Order: sequence, then structure tokens, then C-alpha cells
Amino acid sequence: MSWRKDPGRTERGYHHGNLKEALLQAALDLIATKGAAGFTFADAARIAGVSPAAPYRHFRDRDELLSSIAQRGFEQFESALSEAWDDGRPDTVSAFERVGKAYLAFAREKPAFYSAMFESGLAADVSAGLQAAGERAFAVIRAAAERVAALAPPGSPRPPALMMALHIWSMSHGVASLFARGDAARRKLPMSAEELLEAEVLIYLRGLGFLTDRRSAAQETQGKDQGKDQAKNQGKTPSGPPPLPPDPPRGPPSGPWGRPK
Repeated sequence: MSWRKDPGRTERGYHHGNLKEALLQAALDLIATKGAAGFTFADAARIAGVSPAAPYRHFRDRDELLSSIAQRGFEQFESALSEAWDDGRPDTVSAFERVGKAYLAFAREKPAFYSAMFESGLAADVSAGLQAAGERAFAVIRAAAERVAALAPPGSPRPPALMMALHIWSMSHGVASLFARGDAARRKLPMSAEELLEAEVLIYLRGLGFLTDRRSAAQETQGKDQGKDQAKNQGKTPSGPPPLPPDPPRGPPSGPWGRPK
């Protein structure tokens, strides 16, 4: 790797008050080439073109720099997942599939952020902002799991949404980390990562007793959605999106990105 600085960008970043952003970008560049654990605070300063002491103007240490990158990554991650989920439109099954694809796309398109978010070795409570951003991203997966759990066949016990969300997250994360990366850590597959994740989720849902035939599942979703629309037109349901079904009783909530609150 070349450590040569870009004098023009460096001087502008420092003198125009953009040192913080310059350090964040320098750290992202280093993560992309060396991994989240492969650089020092001094390395980031060197790439940004400032003295080793300059980063302390904005960050306490390397961990705080990394946590800022991870928090920004989770914020972008949440946005991508939320856009894909789109409150379950046009139907739960299609929206749920889009969430999985968005997860893989983020790992592929933003590997440096992904590495900072999941491979930095930071303590779960190193930053309140980081922890909150991670939980907001997971909340999108949980909302999707709530809707999917509501599609349990009549007479079958509805699985806890939190359990389903954790299982789906684990499957998505495993496929993304092994096969959907945008860096050298990606393994080769005889199929696409999206196809692998879809097959894995279908097997999982089948094990829980869900309909796995795409047409049957779509009809089930459409029927329930139409039923809600009819009730709404009759004045039985308030305006706005249908409420999520309640979870079975459980203990205090926890986020999968870190320790329970």
C-alpha cells in the first residue's frame, strides 16, 4: 500500500475545519485495505496528512474513531433496510425478501463500514450512539419478523418474533460475511449469495410449519391484507397501517448487536 499523501486534499481538510471527516475517511480507507484491526491511530493521522497529535482534537482514541465509523455504518444500514422493507408493501413475503437482499447488498457495497460494524472488536457499550444505531437497524428486521410470524398457519403456534428476528439476522449475517462481501474475504459459491439466503430462509420457515410455496404464501399474505382493508372500510379498524401483533410475554428487550440493556 502507498502511504503517499494528497497534499491538496490534506491541507484543505485541516484548514477548513474538516479534520474530523478527513480522519473518518482515512480510517475507512485503511479498514478497506487492512481490516478493522489492522491500523493505528497514527496511521489514520498519516493518511489524513496531519500530525499524530491532531486526531485528539476530535477523538479520544482509536476506539472512539472506530465507533464513530461503525455508528455511521449502522445509520446507513438502517436506512437501507427500512427502504427495502417499506412497511411490508406490497405484501409481507415480497418485502421480507427485499430486506434480505438489502442486507447482502450493504455487505457487498460497503465492506469497510460492514467490517467496522461487526469486526472491530469494540465493546457493546463503548458508545451510546453506536448502541442505539445498532438497535434501530435491528428493529427493522424485528418488524419484518413480526409480520412474518403473523402469517403462521391457523392452528399452529406463532413463534416469538424476537426469536425469529435473531435467527433471520444470524442467517443473513453468515451468508453476507462469507459469500456477499465486496472484499477479498468473499468465498466463491456455485450460486448467488441471494439464492443461498433465500433457500436457507425457506428451509427455516418450512421447519416452523409455514407455507413455503411462493404462490400459496403470497395468497395467504394477500388474503390477510384484504381482510384488514375490508375491516378498515367498515369502520372496524382505525386509519393507518395495521398494528403489529403482540409478542408472547418475555423479559427485557435486548439488541443482537450487543449486550442486553
